[in-house]
Formats: sequence, C-alpha cells, structure tokens
Amino acid sequence: MSSGPRILLREETLDPSYVPAKLPRRDTELALLGRRFHDALGKGLPFHLLLTGGIGSGKTALARHLAADLERGGRLGSWPVHPSYINCWRRASDRTVLLDLLRSVGVSLPDRGYSLSEMLDVFEQGIRKTPAHHLVILDEASALVKQGTKLAYLLSRGREVGLGSITLVLIATEDLLPYLDAASRSSFGVTHRLALAPYDRAALTDILASRAELALRPGSYGAELLEQIARVAAPNGDARFALEVLTNAARLAEDDGARELSAEHVRRAKGSILPTVSEGHLEALSTNQLGVLLALARSLKGRRSSLPSQKLRQSHAALLEELGGRPMSRTTFWRTLKELEREGLVTLEAGSSGESSQIAMDELPASLLTTLLEERLAQSQKT
Repeated sequence: MSSGPRILLREETLDPSYVPAKLPRRDTELALLGRRFHDALGKGLPFHLLLTGGIGSGKTALARHLAADLERGGRLGSWPVHPSYINCWRRASDRTVLLDLLRSVGVSLPDRGYSLSEMLDVFEQGIRKTPAHHLVILDEASALVKQGTKLAYLLSRGREVGLGSITLVLIATEDLLPYLDAASRSSFGVTHRLALAPYDRAALTDILASRAELALRPGSYGAELLEQIARVAAPNGDARFALEVLTNAARLAEDDGARELSAEHVRRAKGSILPTVSEGHLEALSTNQLGVLLALARSLKGRRSSLPSQKLRQSHAALLEELGGRPMSRTTFWRTLKELEREGLVTLEAGSSGESSQIAMDELPASLLTTLLEERLAQSQKT
C-alpha cells in the first residue's frame, strides 16, 4: 500500500445511516411533512404516515430529519415531540418492536416472560410517565406488516386503545396498505401517504457534492468525478449506491497513494461493487465493437470519465492504422457505438449545438479493459 495524503477525512458522513444537516433535493418533501405534522400535533391530533420509495431514495433520512426537526421545535400544543426509530429488518415481530418501544419510554423488560398484552400495559404506563407526542417510526416495515402485525392497528389507534398520543410512520419500499387490515388502512388516507420518486442524475450529483464536502479532503475530487458517479447510479436513482461508489473510490485512491480521486478509481469501485461486464460478455462482441471499445478504453485511462465522439473517432482511426486494419466509415462507427450502447457498455450523451456527443465508459477500469480487449483482438487476428 502506497503512503499518501489522507482523502477520507470523515468517512462516517458517507455512511447511509448518517443524517446530514441538510437534505439536498428533499427539502420540498421535508417542508410539506413539517407543515402537516405541525398542524396536526399542534391540535393534539396524530398524523400517521406511510412513506414509500425505492432503495436509496432518501426515505430514512427524510423521516429521521423530520423527527429531529419536530423534536428540536419544542412543544406542539400541550406536549413536546418524542421520536422513537426502529428498524424492523432485524426486529420483525410485534414483541421485539415493542421491547424497543418500551426502552424508548424508559422501561426495561426481560425478553421473555411477558405476554404482548402485558407489555402493552407497561408501555401505557411508561407513556403516562413521560407525556409527549410519541412519534414512532418503523423503518423496513414490510417484514413486520406481512406477518400480520397487531401493532400497526394499536399504534395508529393509540387514543382509542388507551395508549395516548401516538403518531405512526411506516417506511417501506412498497405500498403496505394491501397487507394491513381495514381498520389500520383507514388511518392512512390520501394525504397520509407520500411516495418518493427516484433521484435523477442532477439530484445525485447534488447529494454527492454535499457529502463529499463533508467527508473528503478539499482538492481531492472534481465536479466531473461526482458527475461520473451520478451517471453510474442514475439508472436506479439510488443515493446509497452512489455514496458507496464514492467511498470505495476514495479508499482505492488512498491505497494507491494518489492525491486525488480519478475516473479509474470510480470504475474500479463500481466494478467491485456491481460488476456488469464479464469476459464472456466481451467474447460475444464483434471485431468492430472490440476495436471501438479498445480505443475508448485507451483514451479514458487516468482522470477522464468521458470523451467527445470526434476525439474517439480519431483515436479509433489511429488504432486501426496501428493494427493494419482498414478505415471505418462514419456510418459504421456510429452504428457500432449505438450497438455498444445497447449492450450497456458505453453511454452516449448528446452535445450542445455544434459540439460532438460525449462518450463515457463506467463499467470496468480502463486499464483492465484495455488488457482484455488487446488479448481478444490479438486472438481474433490469428484466426
């Protein structure tokens, strides 16, 4: 491992569980929910919420940010807000969730020896000792709800069943209403549901810029690199994946003793997390496709993440001359590029008026791809 300047100064701020002071591209949703919760809780009414969205769409960060804002805001009506966050992925039963809720109101019970009814009685006693608007956030709630939970009904009907002022927030990647009983479903009306759209490329770039500023040494990354990572993560709109690629790229740069991250570090990081190109995939490519891909891979070694199509065509022409091949017409060159795009091996982005398109390749490190393609081309020339 080479020694070099530190790049990851605050790695914890790139962790998905970290809740930043600001939520880029979710400020509209945060303001909307803030108004709804303030209005309801200020009148002494619960505001139950079903929050859905794909992986990495910011559901957890939004809910935790909302909870922190409400808690910091002081009293709403007669009481302060007391949030409790529970991830149901590892606590996928009413009993284990309730044990965490008991701890949140200052009560500790053994894991065994009490029925659910007895635990609810103790929970009610704990709530009475600490009067508040109890905001219960159940993350990854699908696992719990699909088991036929009784807690969704009990917590969403807190006043009716004697549990006091409880607001329930269910977070999931899917719509949970079909799995809830009719009484529980009625607590989540049209205004009590919010589905988060996937982040687009611009939003992912903003998120990466915000987190990079917190986590990385100034001057160790550039805007083009963040845009490259956003391009990689954009098909699924997954901010978690984007942050994971950034983290791993920074680690690779440190291991190399580099002073800054490069496009190659991003490709290596992406390939190690979610490889999409295999040698078998390359075996199926035509000689024309291999040649264009090799020219691109050679041109993208180092810091570059994309290349103007005109420069790529020049690089490809030089490669053909080196290999003793015949020149490729402009039509064949573009047809080959479109074929590679359909294979998911390159990304084509239209340039502005008068400028050539930008060609990017993010799937494998250019250095590794160059080696594989040169070997493959050498074999095809022998046959």
